[in-house]
Order: sequence, then C-alpha cells, then structure tokens
Amino acid sequence: MIRSFTAFVFLSCLSFWCKGQKPDTLFLEKLLRSKPELFSKILNHPRKNEVQILYTQIDRDKNNVPHFKSYSYHLNDLHYFFPASTVKLPTVIFALEKINELNVRGLTARSTMLTGAAFAKQTAVEKDSSSENGLPSLEHYIKKILLVSDNDAYNRLYEFIGRAEINQKLKKHNLTTSRILNRYAVKDTEITSRHTNPVSFYNRDSLVYYQHGKFDPLDYPLALSNTSMGKAYMDSSDRFVAKPFNMANKNAFSITDQQAVMKKLLFPEVFPENERFDLTRQDYELIYTFMSKYPAESKYPQYDPKDFWNVYAKFLFYGADKKTTPNPTIRIFNKYGDSYGFIIDNAYIVDFENNVEFMLTAVVQSNEDGVYNDDKYEYEEVCYPFMKNLGRTIYEFELKRKKEYLPDLSKFIMEY
Repeated sequence: MIRSFTAFVFLSCLSFWCKGQKPDTLFLEKLLRSKPELFSKILNHPRKNEVQILYTQIDRDKNNVPHFKSYSYHLNDLHYFFPASTVKLPTVIFALEKINELNVRGLTARSTMLTGAAFAKQTAVEKDSSSENGLPSLEHYIKKILLVSDNDAYNRLYEFIGRAEINQKLKKHNLTTSRILNRYAVKDTEITSRHTNPVSFYNRDSLVYYQHGKFDPLDYPLALSNTSMGKAYMDSSDRFVAKPFNMANKNAFSITDQQAVMKKLLFPEVFPENERFDLTRQDYELIYTFMSKYPAESKYPQYDPKDFWNVYAKFLFYGADKKTTPNPTIRIFNKYGDSYGFIIDNAYIVDFENNVEFMLTAVVQSNEDGVYNDDKYEYEEVCYPFMKNLGRTIYEFELKRKKEYLPDLSKFIMEY
C-alpha cells in the first residue's frame, strides 16, 4: 500500500512539473541568433512573422522514465494565430475516447460509420472508395487525417463527437487556451458549425449505435489578442473587402496546449491514470503509426506521390521539400497545419540510430500583402525554409547534447 501511494505521489508530482514548468526564454533566441544566415530576417521581425516556438528536451532516468525541460521563443498563449489542421490531433483522440467511453457492444473504430444530413449545408456519407472495403469508418478517417490532414475526415470526426463534447474534453484535459468551433473547407457559418450530423454505426448489416444530430448553444470565449489581422480580405464570394480580417470566432489551439497534447499522447506513463487520455493500446498504436507514416507507405488509403510526397506533412526538419529523401533512421510523429499564411507543426522527432528524441512545436507566418484569404502567401520563400532550418538546428544541437542515460526508444518503432 505504501509503495502504491509513493508511486502515485511521484507520478502526480512529475505530471505537475511537466505541465507547470515555465520554459527558459533565453536559450532558443541565443541559439538561433548564432546562425544569422538562417534566421536573422525572421528574428529581426518576429511579430511580423508571428513566430512562437516551444522546444522540449527529454532526458531519461535509469528506468527510462522521461523528464522534460522546455525552452521558448516569443511564446504567448493568448496571442492568436490560426491553428489550421493542428486541431485535428485532439479531435482524433477525442473520437477514439468517445468510442471507448460509449462502451457499446460491437461498436469499434472499425465499425462502418454512416453520416446523415439533418441541417443546412450538411452532407451525408455512405461510401469511401479509398478504404479496403469501400466503406467509411472512424479508423479510416483517422488514417487520412494523420497521413495527409484530410479535411472531410476531420469534419466527420467533428460531427461524431459534437462541438460541445469537443470543448468539454479540451477543458477536462486542461487545454485552457484552446477551442474547436468549426469544420474546415465547407464554409461553415456561425449557426451551421453548432449543428452536427446524425451518425450510424454498423457491423455488417446490423446497427450497433445511432446518434441523433446535435446542437451546441454554448460559446467558448477566450481573452485573445491579435484576432483582427491585416488590411483586407477576400470574402466567401471572392470579393475584396478593405477591412482587417476578423478571426475572433475561429478555432484556437495555443502552442503550449499543442505540445501538452503531444506529451500526454506520447508519454502517458508520466501522468496519473485519471489525467491520461482514455485510449487503448490499439488506439495508441494506430495514432503513433499513422502520425509517423509516409503517404507512400500506405496502401489504404493510397496516394499519388505527385500530390502527396513522402515528407508532404513534415514541415519541421524537412520543410515539406519534394526533392528530399527522408533519413531512414529518423521518424517524425507530428501534426501540421497551414492556412492564411500560417505554417504550424507540432512534432516529436526521433533518431533511433543516434538515440535522439525531442519535442518541437512552432508557428510562423508570411503574408506580405496583408490580404487574407487570397491564397497569396510566402510559404515557399519564408515559412518552409524557416521550419526546416529550425528543426535541423535543434536536431544538430541534440546530436551533441550529453545524456546520462540513453533512451530506450523501441516503443516508437512501428510496423509500416
């Protein structure tokens, strides 16, 4: 009994330390300024490029338990940036949690998932030609989200969980500077985003679970700055509007919360059981595999390498460079986002050969003309190179960093 209590106290304290530690704010700037040829243009204008960085070192003890030390640059959880597809990672987790918490006999992530339509602008889904059996499922949607950040797959998970439950989950997991309010790429309005579709799950021809469409009447205010951006925008009808672009009612997912999700997902053993995600061993394996898998390694779904090359989803370290051949000893477990000139990546980078592991989460933006929603952003010229150089600079530092105990990284060796 004493041993169990001691273990609980240890894990509780470790969890508190992991989440409550204030990052060092000097190291990263010094490191980046030591390479002016790579970073000076952006470091000289960090607010123009909306840069925020959170880097976490991982040191293992003799029992392979991870301990964390974090470093930040211009981190401000209330300074808004558009999180784009990074919100899809907690949505994936919450969808799997919901399946487990429903605990309905016969209901699994592999059950056929049919989506209905019961409100304006909603669309139904009964087939999925990219799956092996031609039918949609929660598991298959998750694969598409983690491989190539599929918008429709995210929308279907959003509809299954429901907006209210998504935001309850964010609060439950202490993700206090984030909210998820909208679908993507369907021109969701303030009212349509509150309504979610009816969903049915089948095993063969047998209905195992039905969920009515839901309505979320609640608002999720956050005291955010920087929600009015630029000098103009293109509206939904492609008309030029000479006013700042208002992002006050869009999804929000702070850098701190993004890395907190990644830490809890990858290292659940560090947290007390009541703070962990409600995921099974198979759930973790599914997420780890498809977060780190390259599109070319996937058979179902299958992707054209011209559109989805191997490092398509890897901004940090590779810069999504079409000409890059991935390093065979490195795997990147990540979720990226790109929209409105913002490039974001939330990553755990592992080099199995050199026993390197670290977490890195960053955002950068380039929108020289100050016009939003015009598809004119300097991703190739500014954002991708910054992300690539940032990831590689931290990696090179980690290669030289001394560790008392080398990590056992076998947990993260997946079958592809």
